[in-house]
Amino acid sequence: MNLWLRMLWILFAASCAPRVDPTDPLRLRFRVMPTDLDINLHMTNSRYFAFMDLGRMDLILRCGLGPALRRDGWAPVIGGCMVQFRRPLAPFERFELTTEVKGCDEKWLYIEHRFSSARGLACVASVRGAFLRRGAIVPPELVAARGGFRDHVGAVPDNLTAAWQGFRAAAE
Repeated sequence: MNLWLRMLWILFAASCAPRVDPTDPLRLRFRVMPTDLDINLHMTNSRYFAFMDLGRMDLILRCGLGPALRRDGWAPVIGGCMVQFRRPLAPFERFELTTEVKGCDEKWLYIEHRFSSARGLACVASVRGAFLRRGAIVPPELVAARGGFRDHVGAVPDNLTAAWQGFRAAAE
């Protein structure tokens, strides 16, 4: 099963699932398929990013932002990602992807992705993303208002703010 089929499944499942608060962790379950492997016969690094896309798509749809994307012409984009790989995911191994909004500032929504299997945590990633409309960033307060979760998304935790500041400083 490739990612297109997985994406179609997420679209279908999210349309049937109840609406959620975006600060609640959302969980998706997958299995590592042969098309997910690299030459070392474990899930390739790039596939983690593709699964994170699926997690964010599930989050967007299940917290009610799908209509705003279509109606208002919003496009979700990623501004950066910090990833720590802890252990490999083997062929046919089942794993769970947990996606959770950690907070927002004046520009970015901060999302955490965790990949876990029966053997424990495999990967954790912090992503900062935004929605664009006609090349401009849609304020996170408007995103929260359209999704009906204005009071549920708080400030970015201090440890995450410090990590992103360090990441930005290293990139400059």
